[in-house]
Amino acid sequence: MNFQKIWVPVAGVATVVLAYVYSGWPGVALVGGALVMWLLLHFNRMMQVLKRAANRPIGYVGSAVMLNAKLKPRATLMHVVAMTRSLGEQRSPKDVQPEVFRWTDTGGSYVDCTFAGGKLVGHQLTRPAEETQAPAHQTPPAA
Repeated sequence: MNFQKIWVPVAGVATVVLAYVYSGWPGVALVGGALVMWLLLHFNRMMQVLKRAANRPIGYVGSAVMLNAKLKPRATLMHVVAMTRSLGEQRSPKDVQPEVFRWTDTGGSYVDCTFAGGKLVGHQLTRPAEETQAPAHQTPPAA
């Protein structure tokens, strides 16, 4: 159970009640304005992240290796989308937990991220297999 979904609204209501008890209606107006400003700041950040992600291909990242290095456990999906500036390619069935998203770079490397309840629980970097190639030209041995 995600207690943040319960405790944040309860804390907001408790703050409004305490503001009324100690300052009356002016306190409620001040705390209510602060809460609305906080909500607007979060909404604005979400819109900016999604606007930036809308201009890039789905599942693309500049460097999968760098993304893999920057990922931290319990990061939110919104934070990862902000880092990559791209929506991830969904690899799991829709609306099934845990969700798996993939970000791929131009070299063929990709990072699969697993999210449970919107939080990162695991990630794995996969690089393409290196092909062994013969040198383009060989210098003849010195005589």
